[in-house]
Amino acid sequence: MTANGLEAPHKRREQGPRVLEKLAVAGYATASWVVGHVPGPLSRWVIGTGSQAGYLLWPTKRQWSNANFGHVLGLPPDDPRVRRLALKAYRRYARYLVEAMRLESQTGEQAGSRVIQSDLDYIQEVWEASPGGLIFALGHVGNNEAVAAAVADRGWPVNVVADDSSFPEMFERFRRLREAWGVHVIPWRNLREIYTVLRGREMLALLIDWGYRPDGIPVRLFGAWTTLPAGPATLAAKTKSAILPVEIRRTEDDRFHVAYAPVIMVASSSPADLQRATQAIADSLQATLAAAPDQWYSFKPMWPATAAEAAELEARAAAMLADTGDRSSRKGDAPDPPDASELGAETRPDPHLRIAEA
Repeated sequence: MTANGLEAPHKRREQGPRVLEKLAVAGYATASWVVGHVPGPLSRWVIGTGSQAGYLLWPTKRQWSNANFGHVLGLPPDDPRVRRLALKAYRRYARYLVEAMRLESQTGEQAGSRVIQSDLDYIQEVWEASPGGLIFALGHVGNNEAVAAAVADRGWPVNVVADDSSFPEMFERFRRLREAWGVHVIPWRNLREIYTVLRGREMLALLIDWGYRPDGIPVRLFGAWTTLPAGPATLAAKTKSAILPVEIRRTEDDRFHVAYAPVIMVASSSPADLQRATQAIADSLQATLAAAPDQWYSFKPMWPATAAEAAELEARAAAMLADTGDRSSRKGDAPDPPDASELGAETRPDPHLRIAEA
């Protein structure tokens, strides 16, 4: 834990020689060089085969993935259809990995060139109508980097929150890349800057499907209780920013289509308003995943492991909906600031994910 009680989502509990971090950076740099010098189909086949092998050979990872995709399909985790979907998703994920590695040699215009540009026009309308900033709520679907580059290429002030504490070299590598495109990267502990950009009516991208955390806001997702981060709704309430759930989907011709769920406005920081807003985000995520489940590449557990945990979440959701008092307006009772995972903090690529699946 840090001095102010916040903890990075990928921070190792035991400090020691930074061998893992250095190996991750070296491995990613080597893989990026190889991908940049061999044909795309070969790169995708090699990384795709490695990703599927990681799923097949790593029992814990396989269990997590099967549980996730079982929820999406409404099937038991051991159903053969779940296994087939998981293998397809890992193969799709390899395509994304190859694209992410190739981005390092591209300009922002090149990186965003495969995004259907007319899909982005709606952002301007929502942004201008928002009394505060604009919060994008996204899942690990499609190619977020390409869309961020396309948004920045229009001259719009887009920011992303990233964890700089666990793999600092990897963070710096991707910070330089994104800043070169015009995408500003904010370290997760810099809450002052996060609030500043939203109060300055800028754009902020937050990932919402980093995995189940018991201290998140309880929501229903594919008919089961889980949690999503409190950050998007909390920030929106405090800065009068609009939340725009975003769906990015790969098309058959390998371009990226961007669609949107209805805009979410959070009236206050009351538990009831925060739960309703976060449930609306969950509904948009569910629609995104249901439309293209094989394009989802969040392979960490997204639902609690036990029925008891799910029942506790249901009870907590009911209590939140019954509590309509705006606690943020009560002197001495302001809510805690969101932590890294609540803000959707990310360092892309996630070194844990890359090593396990590549």
